[in-house]
Amino acid sequence: MDAELAAHVLAEALPYIQRFRGRVVVVKYGGNAMGPDSERYFAQDVALMHSVGLKPVVVHGGGPQITEMMDRLGKETSFVDGLRVTDAESLEITRMVLVGKVNRELVASINRHGPLAVGVSGEDAGLITATPRDPALGFVGDVARVNPVLIHRLLAEDLVPVIATIGVDADGQAYNINADTVAGAVAVALEAEKVVFLTDIEGLRRNVDDAASLVSVCSAAELRELVLDGAVSSGMIPKTDAALAAVEAGVGSAHLVDGRRPHVLLLELFTDEGIGTMITPDPEELA
Repeated sequence: MDAELAAHVLAEALPYIQRFRGRVVVVKYGGNAMGPDSERYFAQDVALMHSVGLKPVVVHGGGPQITEMMDRLGKETSFVDGLRVTDAESLEITRMVLVGKVNRELVASINRHGPLAVGVSGEDAGLITATPRDPALGFVGDVARVNPVLIHRLLAEDLVPVIATIGVDADGQAYNINADTVAGAVAVALEAEKVVFLTDIEGLRRNVDDAASLVSVCSAAELRELVLDGAVSSGMIPKTDAALAAVEAGVGSAHLVDGRRPHVLLLELFTDEGIGTMITPDPEELA
């Protein structure tokens, strides 16, 4: 990049930096968007967001890593409607991977750029209260409540919370919760400016098989129509559900972007064109 182009990029980013300074941006990182290279770029993006005054909050899953560990331990993995059946042994493996491995590695990646990130679990300080989703799924939960006190304290200390998606019920029983669902709920609880879901496709398409049919911007109502038309594939449904719930509850916008692309967060947040799909509240909700 020559000096003139670099200056243009910085100038284009300036109004977005000014607009979002001091605002919370929740980013869901996980699944097939994870990998050594993508994690490195992701950590750089989060550190830069923090350095220019945004308040990033990271929510992560780790499905591929859980499956890999279960395979190594000889534990069979089964799914119902795309959700992992989680018995007591599977839950312990899930907690070990999410909290003890993925969370620590992600925190370490961000902290290469300064003492910024703090790893927490939904089990910590009553952050995520869970309820069981379906007895057939075992210890798979839904979000009953997010208590944002811990996250507010970390943000007040100018730190980046990195949240592993394990919640507990009123009796202290742990549950594995879909990370997209948690990201949306955390964004609502924090009254976030944005929630960004990193995935392995560039965004929503009107035609799933046609990359040229990418939807750059759509309202919540338009997204509901896309879902009804079958334009949302099964893997994107948890993300679109969480995005809809977030913008309908007051989050400024939700974004679906390809987490495999270098510096995708910066491209989506700080450029005029963006790079994925931005979902906005319906106009009547803004009135």
